[in-house]
Amino acid sequence: MQRSKDDCGSITAFVVMLTMTFVACAGLAVDGGRLVAAKVQLADQAENAARAGTQEIMALRTGDPKVDVDRAIMTAENFMARHQIHGKASATPSEVTVTTTRIVTMSLLKLFGVGSRLISAQHSARPVTSP
Repeated sequence: MQRSKDDCGSITAFVVMLTMTFVACAGLAVDGGRLVAAKVQLADQAENAARAGTQEIMALRTGDPKVDVDRAIMTAENFMARHQIHGKASATPSEVTVTTTRIVTMSLLKLFGVGSRLISAQHSARPVTSP
């Protein structure tokens, strides 16, 4: 059996392309999973910070609780600072809203030119007077 000189190295190119495809798929799975996990964690942190801010209520005994806007923002921001969370809090007399952000660096997709991604999550909380 004789080899043709035209086929020399064609298997090598195929293996290289196949390997790159497998690495790209693994990168999508690994880095995509990391992005989803970070988004879930950010949403949880935003929700917890908003709940902490909502605890700053006034006029509870009158049956018409209102959020103390300044103290609620300060409490939510203190919660984020204690837990090293980057974000911003805002409040109205009826609710506290927290937006959190984080930069997630890619591990495998970095090989294909995909850099870091900025993700964010926003949650609001309202005071409840009855069960």
